[in-house]
Amino acid sequence: MRTLAASTLIGEFFVIGFAGLVAMKDDSLSTGTVWTVCGIAMVLSLLLCGMLTRPGGVQLGWALQVGLIVSGFFVPMMFILGICFAGLWWASVHYGRKIDEVKARWAAQAEQAEGAGRPDPA
Repeated sequence: MRTLAASTLIGEFFVIGFAGLVAMKDDSLSTGTVWTVCGIAMVLSLLLCGMLTRPGGVQLGWALQVGLIVSGFFVPMMFILGICFAGLWWASVHYGRKIDEVKARWAAQAEQAEGAGRPDPA
């Protein structure tokens, strides 16, 4: 799961940066505010890459997805991109866990086969 979810978060890192560039063109938003919010979101996306296997990591990822969708009120294209990335996040978590289960099953079968092939030391 970690590889798929981390790939999604790295993609979000770049999308957030580009959304910040678009948001700077809005006269009602100050440059400092735009880059403070975008900077926090970008750092969060990078930190989450390392926190995915820890408790609460996936939930923080969901919070980031909600934040991306809500950012559509300031950069309308982010509604679409936020929904797309939320779908990618769901797929990364869902299918990543399935892949982890299959890998664990294969490792257990390989270990069992390896143990069956060894002669008894007694």
